[in-house]
Amino acid sequence: MIGKYVIVRGDRSGVFAGTLVSQEGRTVVLKNVRRLWKWYGATECLQIAMEGVKRPRDCRFTMTAESITLLDAIEIIPTTAEAEANIKAVPVWKM
Repeated sequence: MIGKYVIVRGDRSGVFAGTLVSQEGRTVVLKNVRRLWKWYGATECLQIAMEGVKRPRDCRFTMTAESITLLDAIEIIPTTAEAEANIKAVPVWKM
């Protein structure tokens, strides 16, 4: 899945969407990554990876970071092209 846009669920760090750079055990490096802090219109990570979210204006997805290293990945799900476009179109949530 290296080079693919994925959803990664961390054990404690949360849920992230980005391009998979590397994975070794539970350590994952993502680039062009957003934290999916809160979402509406999807039941869980698998549905987001397949369809995206149905209520993007109600979601809380962070701005895009250049890269991040997660030390606690427990799930990596490749997204569909539709879901990737949907996730990237969710407005940035920030204060």
